[in-house]
Amino acid sequence: MKRALVTGGSGAIGAAICRKLARCGLHVIIHANKNLDAAQSLAQSLCAEGLSAEALQFDICDGEATQSALEEALQAGPIQILVNNAGIHDDAVFPGMSRAQWDSVLDVSLNGFFNVTQPLTMPMIRARWGRIISISSIAGITGNRGQVNYSAAKGALHAASKSLALELASRNITVNAVAPGIITSDMTKDVFDADAIKQLVPMKRAGQPEEVAELVAFLASDAAAYITGQVISINGGMI
Repeated sequence: MKRALVTGGSGAIGAAICRKLARCGLHVIIHANKNLDAAQSLAQSLCAEGLSAEALQFDICDGEATQSALEEALQAGPIQILVNNAGIHDDAVFPGMSRAQWDSVLDVSLNGFFNVTQPLTMPMIRARWGRIISISSIAGITGNRGQVNYSAAKGALHAASKSLALELASRNITVNAVAPGIITSDMTKDVFDADAIKQLVPMKRAGQPEEVAELVAFLASDAAAYITGQVISINGGMI
């Protein structure tokens, strides 16, 4: 049974990805930092369905703690699929943005990408098979007012994914980014009302976490073996 790690696995999109990957027959490691109870509850519900899952807690911004947690996880077997889903936003117009707001958003999305992905690449290389999928955002493609920090972090993820894809392609390891638009979640429910969504989205609705999960599951599958170095948008036609 292949094993998949989903960072930020207890949030709306992360949980949907965990459910989908588990139902595809993978053992899913549900990562959490502050929301361990939610991750454990999700793991228990998946196991109750006869699926395979566990929760794992560490701070992806802490390189040493992440390395230690991953080394322990790897003792149970290789992690062939990584979904870098953890991310935060802390919005402010740039002239009023604090250093802390800038640093925290880049730390989670970008340094977190390095801290989690780097220790897992060599085991994937030895296995000559792997899938690395990073959840980005439309903001990393188009930019967004009040989100210079968030857009910078997600845009950097795109560049990192393309470069890493070139390094790992010959080893049968694919690296891609998924860039959602407006997706129903706690992060968006107070930001976009129904009228705003109808104006912004040609499909006139927000996307669902399960729709993002379906795309991630495809990219994690053998069927997507020839797709790498891509930023794949899922946004109802916004761009």
